[in-house]
Amino acid sequence: MTTTTEPARDTTSAPPARQSVGELLLRSVRSNMRQYGMLIALAFIVILFQIWSDGVLLLPSNVSNLIQQNGYILILAIGMMIVIIAGHIDLSVGSLVAFVGAMSAVMMVKHDMPWVLALVLSLLIGAVAGAWQGFFIAYVGIPSFIVTLAGMLLFRGLTQIVLEGQSLSPFPDGFQNIAKGFIPEMGPYTQYHNPTLVIGFATIVFLVLREWRSRKQQLAYDLDVTPTSLWAAKLVAITAAVVAFTLTLASFRGVPVVLLIMCGLLIGLGYVMRNAVIGRHVYALGGNKAAAKLSGVKDKRVTFLIFVNMGVLAALAGCVYAARLNAGTPQAGLNFELEAIAASFIGGASMSGGVGTVMGAVIGGLVLGVLNQGMSLVNIGTDYQQVIKGLVLLAAVGFDVWNKRKVGR
Repeated sequence: MTTTTEPARDTTSAPPARQSVGELLLRSVRSNMRQYGMLIALAFIVILFQIWSDGVLLLPSNVSNLIQQNGYILILAIGMMIVIIAGHIDLSVGSLVAFVGAMSAVMMVKHDMPWVLALVLSLLIGAVAGAWQGFFIAYVGIPSFIVTLAGMLLFRGLTQIVLEGQSLSPFPDGFQNIAKGFIPEMGPYTQYHNPTLVIGFATIVFLVLREWRSRKQQLAYDLDVTPTSLWAAKLVAITAAVVAFTLTLASFRGVPVVLLIMCGLLIGLGYVMRNAVIGRHVYALGGNKAAAKLSGVKDKRVTFLIFVNMGVLAALAGCVYAARLNAGTPQAGLNFELEAIAASFIGGASMSGGVGTVMGAVIGGLVLGVLNQGMSLVNIGTDYQQVIKGLVLLAAVGFDVWNKRKVGR
């Protein structure tokens, strides 16, 4: 008598349950709640004030003004985000903006220095100021809050001394174009600004290739990727957003010069923070300083370089602000440090450090910029504007705390 035994079913090789597109989208939103939350908030604010202002907010001239009026804050926010990621703070950037603007005014107005040379020297002044503060923070061990608080008083006082309490103007046209200029028109006449259309097309090609390359790498390492239909929808949404933004700028005077500066910083520093070794060391220091030091991260050198970078960006913001005002003034830069810190936290930074992106700082700055412009267009008083911006900052930090608690459960 023979008996047959039924082979046991291999339950471990059963294919995983397929998820619908909606479930994948919901899971992706949950895992990227911090980034998507900022974008959703920005989109909501834009739509709200676009309707409230009867379509005035997104007129081409207003979009250009929004970029030029907030360029210096966005530059400061990018540097401040990196400082906060490393677990520090910089309270001196507003005063440094005023000091560099004053020095550039002295060099160009009093000493007739060429504006290009004055710009380079101004950036060097910012680097030296950042190195001064970075030395005390990194190598002496004084907390950044104290060092930069002293820097706030120091640079504000130096501004008063250099300018002798008066404003200096005017600046050469080339220097003013840093904040007020647009890239020149070229090519045959069309209804749009030709170089802006070319830049927009190049941006679309770059973004699509980057998304395709990222997806290809994920597939090569057998990582989970979004379904092809959802990925294609994402590309269509990115392309539509770039096309709309490009046509808006191209129908006015084209790309502002300050936007090119910000894009260069966004691409360069974004790449450094994502891919370069020093960028990973900055995140490591902010996440767990002790573990980072045990892993071989040279914490003092990284901290020093972070504040040198912040000094250069504050100097660049000072030149942009002085160029926009067409004067070096003793009162320049008041509360700029608060605007930059608020933009960083709205953009996803955390007080505990180790969290945040350069792109998030720009989005946080745009949230504040759209709020400022939108509330001005609908004639909300400056007193109520301060209240609303304070509540927005509180809501952003509260959302961050709630999100971390939810993830930790």
